[in-house]
Amino acid sequence: MARWTRRPPLIVDPSSLVMEAPKMPTTQSDVEMCQSVLPCHANHRGELGAGQLLKWIDTTACLAAEKHAGVPCVTASMDDIQFEETVRVGQIINVKAKVNRAFNSSMEVGIRVSVQDVQTGILKQVCVAYSTFVVKPVGSQKVRQPNSAPHCQAIVTEQLPYSHRTLRISMTEGIKTSFPFCFTTDAANRKDSTLKSTESTKVESIELVLPPHANHHGNTFGGQIMAWMENAATVAASRLCGYPTLKSVDMFKFRGPSNVGDRLVFKAVVNNTFQKSTTVGTAVAEVGQSSESLRFIYNTACSAVAILLTDRSACRKTRRIQVKDGERRYLAAIVRKRIRLARKHILSHKEEESLSVPWDKNNQVYLGYKNVAALTVLAGKQEWEISSLQPKIRIFTNEEEEMLSVKVEMEVMAPVSQTFSVLSDLQLRPTWDRHYASCEEVETAGDDEKVYHIKCPSVNSDRGRDFVVLMSRRQPCKEGEPYIIALRSVTVAAVPPLADHTRSEALCAGFLINSTGCSSCKVSYFNQVTSGVLPYIAGNLAGWSKSLEETASSCIEFLENSIKSTRF
Repeated sequence: MARWTRRPPLIVDPSSLVMEAPKMPTTQSDVEMCQSVLPCHANHRGELGAGQLLKWIDTTACLAAEKHAGVPCVTASMDDIQFEETVRVGQIINVKAKVNRAFNSSMEVGIRVSVQDVQTGILKQVCVAYSTFVVKPVGSQKVRQPNSAPHCQAIVTEQLPYSHRTLRISMTEGIKTSFPFCFTTDAANRKDSTLKSTESTKVESIELVLPPHANHHGNTFGGQIMAWMENAATVAASRLCGYPTLKSVDMFKFRGPSNVGDRLVFKAVVNNTFQKSTTVGTAVAEVGQSSESLRFIYNTACSAVAILLTDRSACRKTRRIQVKDGERRYLAAIVRKRIRLARKHILSHKEEESLSVPWDKNNQVYLGYKNVAALTVLAGKQEWEISSLQPKIRIFTNEEEEMLSVKVEMEVMAPVSQTFSVLSDLQLRPTWDRHYASCEEVETAGDDEKVYHIKCPSVNSDRGRDFVVLMSRRQPCKEGEPYIIALRSVTVAAVPPLADHTRSEALCAGFLINSTGCSSCKVSYFNQVTSGVLPYIAGNLAGWSKSLEETASSCIEFLENSIKSTRF
């Protein structure tokens, strides 16, 4: 049950045109709800239904918002949610909510959900959500609450609500800017005669709003609408891939209220499928009590439903779909998947423990071997999904557990050996890579192992970052093998952290270069994204920046011009 103390009623001056909500520190808006997961809350697999969890999240967030404002509040939107843990019957759900920041008539509420096993006592995080609530007007009066700031620096660094708000706006712009690219990318990926139509996945369900479905304002409870939408999305996905489970949801945005007695029409259809998931678009319209006309009250762009299949081949058979009348939905699903991936890692990325290994010249053979082996393993991963496609450039992403990796493939009209020689000289990289401000050689251990100190420019008005990396290069032992240039962070006593830069680390990065002809080659760049690397590629992942494409294009131009200059 929720635990909070109701504040005394507001005393409002009748002559006032604007009602001022009382000012309250954010510490007093904390609300905590504990629930035991019972069989009535679970699905056929004994797991907590996502719809039920969404109800609890919305309820707790609403209580926190009203506790802070002291007046009725309603849900305006909820940011996308990533479900990290499976909750089962018998476990205990703990939902904590608090107001991160209050604006004139709205506020952002942060929600953290964890699950505890009764027998072991182990506590695991299920998800983190951010919901926007607006103050509900009383009569004809407008309600304006005073802006509030977090009570201490800890909340500022923990929540950063301004960053979330800015990110929402940036993500919306990212959809617009990414859409033209999507048509180019998709055209090359849909020439497949085994496509499956999504017509059979369409779902339409109607629900009558009863008193138990309403909140204390008499409107349909937002958590109930989200639960009904989750049900429709799950049914649509199940018609394509068996027994799915909801793993993430895009932003919910309420356009208008509905009341007891209204009939809500829920529509869902599969928009697109990927290697491990499928996206389902859902929408809600309202049929009033005395009118047959539909009023479009609510829309969520798409819900991401993970496919749970034990047979991997079955998953691949349903990986391709054909949308007869929803080309825009199909393409939007690709763009939104990129944005969802970027948002997840931008908001949840945590500082890792030290990734650097001490550099020791006496142990250079072992360190070099480990460096090259790590890059080879990363390049050998199979589940790369294309993110951008341009002439001579392709960008892929791979998400495995909590690790995000990026691959950039470039077609270069230059001999493979000369390309290898130019790329392995990192001191030349600032010439074509704008992410490199400078690169100096610190120590050398023969031709194949060198240590470099790299300085990178600032991002988002932060301090610049610097890296100390070991570069290990290898030529192929036999025909058909690639040339390898591997990079990873090391610790060198001669290069201590700088006062004006943030020391950052790279886990695994580098180039694999394959010959495609006498005067051409394919250059593949890989990078396992760390907290130090993320700021430089986050915009590219989300769609509001083309930095990776621009850097790849500059690299191709530099390599081809370098080869031309050596011929004369």
